[in-house]
Amino acid sequence: MNREETLRLEAYLKEKLNPGLRLLPRDKTDDSVEVYLGAEFIAVIYKDVDEGETSYQFQMTVLEEDING
Repeated sequence: MNREETLRLEAYLKEKLNPGLRLLPRDKTDDSVEVYLGAEFIAVIYKDVDEGETSYQFQMTVLEEDING
C-alpha cells in the first residue's frame, strides 16, 4: 500500500475504532500494513484487489493466554 492509501485507511480506522491506532508499513511486502494501538502491535491489514474491487482485511489474532490473563 502506498503512503496516501495508508493514511486514508488509518484516518478511517481512527474514526471508527480508536484514535490511538497507527498503521505502519511492513518490511519486504507492500500488500499489507501493521496495526498498532499505542506501542502494542495488534493486527495486520491486507489489501485485496479482485475484479477491480479493492477491500482491506483486518486480521487480529487473540491468544487464549491473553484473555485468561
